[in-house]
Formats: sequence, structure tokens, C-alpha cells
Amino acid sequence: MKTLILLRHAKSDWESEWDDDLQRPLTKRGRKAAARVGRSLSMLGQAPDFALSSPAERARSTLELACREGRWDCPAEVSSRLYEAGPTEVLALVHAQDEDHEIVLMTGHEPVFSSLAGRLIGSARIRFPTAAMIRIDFQCQHWRDVDFGAGELVWFLVPRLLGKLGLD
Repeated sequence: MKTLILLRHAKSDWESEWDDDLQRPLTKRGRKAAARVGRSLSMLGQAPDFALSSPAERARSTLELACREGRWDCPAEVSSRLYEAGPTEVLALVHAQDEDHEIVLMTGHEPVFSSLAGRLIGSARIRFPTAAMIRIDFQCQHWRDVDFGAGELVWFLVPRLLGKLGLD
């Protein structure tokens, strides 16, 4: 079985100074949510084997904080293919994952994550708020066999719910 966790970047700071959208940082609330995500996945025993992030500062920072706070011991990479990609391009990244990785986490953006998640589990409409995570399982042995409509939604968690469940 292969597990894909999609993590939308945490809340970004539209009021800060940045010259390019790639440079937009996280807010204080966003940094707290990213840390909560990392701790929560560790508490759930679902830390990733590998993590991939968009090059945008807000996505990279979300992943870095989650890794540090969750004490994840997994390699992480940045892929420009996760920025402004469509579902088909992200699916190609999924197909390219190392077969040794059972749980892969991708940190990225809207609207692609809503669309991708919906297509992976069938034809669902999903609203993906900042710092939300969705876990989708695939009954296959190879990442190349992951396809639209083949996934099973296991959970969808938003930061506020993590706190209410005591997962922080």
C-alpha cells in the first residue's frame, strides 16, 4: 500500500513585504499551525518517509516547521514542479517517487490540492484551507500505479480540529 499526504501551506502573510509571490512568508498563526501539523502526524504515527515541497517560502517554511516540531527523520526536497502545477503534473511527481517510500507528504498550494485530492478519490469537491492535511491510501505496491479515482480517503484534518482532538 502507498500513502499520500497532501499538506496545504499554512497561513501566509499578505501584509509583509515581498517582491515575488514565491517570497511570501508565513504569519505567526501559520507558523503555529505548521508546528501543530508536524507534532500531530508524529502523535498519529504517520510521519512521512519522504517529503516534497513547493519552492514558495510559505510552503517550504510549513514543511520545515512540521519536520522540526514533529521530529520527522525523513529526507525532504523542493520541487519547482509543485508550484503552479495542475493535478496531472502533480500525479507525475507521485509516479516518480522512490518505491521504498510508503508514506509521501507533499506541501503545496490551492487550487491544485483540492482538485488533485478530489480526483484521486473519485470526483469529490474538497475545500482545502491553509495547513489542512488529507491522507489518501492506494492499494498498490508501486507509485506508478497511483491514479485518479483509485485512492481511498482515510482522513482530512484542519488545524483547529487537531487542537480540539488534543493532537498538539
